[in-house]
Amino acid sequence: MGGMNLSFWPKHLARRLPVPATSLWYNLEVSATRYPDRPAVVFYDRIVSYAELRWSAERLAGYLQRHCGVQRGERVALFMHNSPQFIIAYYAILRAEAMVVPVNCMNTAAELAHIVEDCGARTLIASQDLVAHAQSLAGVLRHTIVACYSDYLPETTDLKVPDFIAAPCRPVQNGHIAWSAALDANIAPRPHVATPDDLCVMPYTSGTTGKPKGCIHHHRSVMHTAVALARWHEGKAIDCVLTLLPLFHVTGMQGSMNTPVFLGITMVVMSRWDREVAAALIHRYRVNSWTTVPTIIVDLLSSPDLDRYDLSSLRSIGGGGAAMPRAVAEKLHEKCSLTYLEGYGLSETMAPSHMNPLLRPKTQCLGIPIFDTDSRVVDPQTLAELPPGEVGEIVTRGPQVFAGYWNRPEANRECFIDIGGELFFRTGDLGYVDAEGYFFFVDRLKRMINTAGFKVWPAEVEAQFYAHPAIQELAIIAAPDERRGEAVKAVAILHAHARGKVTAEQLNEWARQRMAAYKIPRHWEFVETLPKSASGKILWRVLQDLERSGRSRGPTDGPGASATR
Repeated sequence: MGGMNLSFWPKHLARRLPVPATSLWYNLEVSATRYPDRPAVVFYDRIVSYAELRWSAERLAGYLQRHCGVQRGERVALFMHNSPQFIIAYYAILRAEAMVVPVNCMNTAAELAHIVEDCGARTLIASQDLVAHAQSLAGVLRHTIVACYSDYLPETTDLKVPDFIAAPCRPVQNGHIAWSAALDANIAPRPHVATPDDLCVMPYTSGTTGKPKGCIHHHRSVMHTAVALARWHEGKAIDCVLTLLPLFHVTGMQGSMNTPVFLGITMVVMSRWDREVAAALIHRYRVNSWTTVPTIIVDLLSSPDLDRYDLSSLRSIGGGGAAMPRAVAEKLHEKCSLTYLEGYGLSETMAPSHMNPLLRPKTQCLGIPIFDTDSRVVDPQTLAELPPGEVGEIVTRGPQVFAGYWNRPEANRECFIDIGGELFFRTGDLGYVDAEGYFFFVDRLKRMINTAGFKVWPAEVEAQFYAHPAIQELAIIAAPDERRGEAVKAVAILHAHARGKVTAEQLNEWARQRMAAYKIPRHWEFVETLPKSASGKILWRVLQDLERSGRSRGPTDGPGASATR
């Protein structure tokens, strides 16, 4: 692994991972055979057993093959929120020998159209709240199957169900097919023949550099991280997970769906974040594992009613996407006796390429390369490997790395580099590795702020400010500056107790004791909300684009909202 120090590799784990030589679908077949009556999905108190999950996926697969004409390797778009139908549809597409193309539920009609047309999908499975986005695709799509979430709700529940989930079924229109009609057709699929080298799933990148690109994954690469997550956590018994992160995103897809299906454990599914509902579900179903992001933890810990719920069943909590601020991690440990286990991965690596060891994690750390994975830090210009402590671009190779971008030969040439005869994927992330082999994230290669020649990494400044008791959430961006080129700007949400009381100058005075002067924000903007992705990440690029176009997020919050040093 590039000569890395692996002294702290978990002693209970081999460094190589034997992965089943099967399709991903086979995992559901095995779990449903072993545990037919075990709850596979709990959806606002409605229970779907593993036997029902398998039966429904097989019947939908049969409909896709026989009625929709879906062929081996064909792409099928999946456009819905977390729900039993998402999980059923995902595995039905695999059972039909096709490739899942999960679509972000926050996408506009134009963004959906780009993905459908780019991947060549001719069949769409969508929920009734989102299917209107496909109106312009009538001449592109041959078949559209429409699901109604409330079909899978119980008759009664005391949980707060989102309105769009509780909405009654509407008649299908425009020649679309009702989900219930597809299952009621009761068509058995043809024998399953997909191999580890068949097309499996193609998540699209977030499109931060041009239009989103499809990341090609075969069953083999998806299976690798599904099994890796199971093995990495085998030191702790896990039998129930909270499935909250969006399943169209690789972190939720793997940690909250594909790994649980591989293990045959229960998924308690939420369609939208609600901290009271989440706490009630953890309490009610004795959830013991949760993959999430720091912003969700921040909100949960801010709940004044948190002490009403017994969260002691939680034994494992972790995730990725953004560094966990040290102050938030300490509060989590203080309130729940939990250590947030950070990991690192991308759509291109089908979730984790790095994870922290359970018994020796480090805070604000990506962890160490997982099974069969070789990661290094190189100079972004010369591509020469850098020694420990020096910041450069993280490059990775391993079984989970994608096969390339769909129909993007130029992008593929740019993102893969040869090091010693081996192909490595360029992540576009800046970081460094310490003397013990742990990797640390610094920032996105293209996010760096250059202020009068000094380099500022926004993620570093954000992590520092999360330790301030007035800060609930914030994002650091670049503001145009005639003299410096760029200046550091903070867009922040203050805790309720600090609003109208804490000024920008007070925050900067606090910062002067903790960071170099050039890193301290010259401008502050206090807001009520920050834009976020469906997976809970703060959309710093949206804020950055607004800033560069000369528009602000909204009114400032009280005196001293804009400050200079």
